[in-house]
Amino acid sequence: MKRRGGDTSEVGREGLAHLDAVYNLARRWTGSDSEAENLVQETYARAFAAAPSFAPGTNLRARLFQILGNARKPGMVAKADADDGRGDAPAGEVWPRDDSDLRRLRGLAARDVEAALQSLSERHRMIVLLDVEGLAETEVAQILGIAAGTVKSRLARARAALRDKLKDYAK
Repeated sequence: MKRRGGDTSEVGREGLAHLDAVYNLARRWTGSDSEAENLVQETYARAFAAAPSFAPGTNLRARLFQILGNARKPGMVAKADADDGRGDAPAGEVWPRDDSDLRRLRGLAARDVEAALQSLSERHRMIVLLDVEGLAETEVAQILGIAAGTVKSRLARARAALRDKLKDYAK
């Protein structure tokens, strides 16, 4: 969407369209609902304050992710789940019997994926999350202030680490 510099209401309207994506990224990055909420609030406060400097054609979604990264306090550390999230399956049962079993299995897998993601270093986790959001490597590089080649190598290492941590799901 084209936007005139200084139009806070237009930045606000377009920014709200990205609220879920910004919150989800913050939640996965911090591992905490309350930290994510605080981080999103700080991100939008900074974005609205900087609205006059947004140039026409600015990729607001990418800019919000960049502000999110800059708003994160250096001391914030994500907390990985101590539980491995697998639970105990009843003996002898291999296939889910009904929708409740499928929901339970999806929940277990989601917890395993979340724990694997949280076990990555912060810089690797952020690159994976931005990649999952569908941003190009050049956009990720711009958001994080690193070279595109660095994005590629970190993303490759992060994906390899996730594959290793989730190898039981490949069976």
